[in-house]
Amino acid sequence: MSRMLVWLRSDLRLADNPLFHFSTPPESLLCVFVLDDAWLDPLPGLEASRIGSARLRFLWESLIALRGELLKRGSDLLVRIGSPVEAVAELAEAHDIDEVRVRADAGWEEWQASVQLAERLGSQVNLTCHQSGTLLDEASLPMAVEDIPPSFSAFRRKVERRWVIPDAVPAPVTLPSWPANAPRGFPPLGKICSSAAVWAPDERGGFAFSGGEAAGWARLDHYLWESGAVARYKQTRNGLVGTDFSTRFSPWLAHGCLSARQVLEEVRAWEARHGANESSYWVIFELLWRDYFHWAARQEGASLFGERELPAPSEGFRAWCDGRTGVPFVDAAMCELSATGWLSNRARQNAASYLVRDLGGDWRLGAAWFEHCLIDYDVASNWGNWRYVAGVGRDTRPRALDVHDQAERYDPDGAYAALWLVPSLCVHREVP
Repeated sequence: MSRMLVWLRSDLRLADNPLFHFSTPPESLLCVFVLDDAWLDPLPGLEASRIGSARLRFLWESLIALRGELLKRGSDLLVRIGSPVEAVAELAEAHDIDEVRVRADAGWEEWQASVQLAERLGSQVNLTCHQSGTLLDEASLPMAVEDIPPSFSAFRRKVERRWVIPDAVPAPVTLPSWPANAPRGFPPLGKICSSAAVWAPDERGGFAFSGGEAAGWARLDHYLWESGAVARYKQTRNGLVGTDFSTRFSPWLAHGCLSARQVLEEVRAWEARHGANESSYWVIFELLWRDYFHWAARQEGASLFGERELPAPSEGFRAWCDGRTGVPFVDAAMCELSATGWLSNRARQNAASYLVRDLGGDWRLGAAWFEHCLIDYDVASNWGNWRYVAGVGRDTRPRALDVHDQAERYDPDGAYAALWLVPSLCVHREVP
């Protein structure tokens, strides 16, 4: 019998989470999440932290929900603030842990943290990294990680020839007991960031995200089974206003409240009842895009973030952040982003293209600002998409969008721009 510590990161669920599935259950189980205090520090020149109020609030809601599910099964959750490596290593030493489990994340910093923890733990503690959250794992990839092709199309063609996705695994009914004398609980959000504690999305967004596994399933059920909006996704996915033009699954996927395999299985179940169509396939297509960015990030390592230091933000960049470029379509998108923590794919692509192509801004500053603002931030999708728009790294083909033409096509009556361009409500950089 062993004493185990599960170090949670972006995998805040019990179902389809290999960290909670045991061939032989340990004697005790200590579950911990560590909020990296470096996320709360302002980024150089940006006057904004790596994690903004919207994402921090969603994260805390997800942690509260996860703790509730753990308590139902005889376990608990400890949340610390500080250096993740130091906090986990100290807990492992204090409670005689035999094994530490952690997710094999795509991000370079997360990978380095796992390496550093292994060095800190030494040979006395076994550190195991588990693949979680993607459709494919390394065993089901049709190529080695180092051979991930430079284009998504080539990746998709190879994957779909051997389309074998492991089944999602149900949540455990019970879990091992909490270690004797181990601390429990976590600090209230208001003591960490007062603005996150009171943050609420602007009502014009028409949708309020709520963190946690149950909330993610509620959205999945609504989109597939209650509204049937999945049947129209291919036609509506470039929308800008409304609740169901997009799946909006991304915040729960990014925090691991839902896994991609769970979403895939529900879409397949919907297809079995209603018949597959182009729209239901396109949801799966988007999940595969997400997988591609994950594996590409694993391949690229630190180069995902560029090779030079970030330049000082220009006035043009600050105007872009604040939604005051003078281009209504772009300004509306940036106002929505700051006010809700979310943005449609069409608006994201146009805002990014305008910064890079029209303003000549550094794509890495744009990626850092999105990292601060987005509820659904995940390192691989965010930085991978920005590199894709900028035409750097893996795929260097130019992708400039004419934002005026895009506005005429996707917002012909100006309804989206009119909805968001209220100057007094166009928010701003805030520092948690």
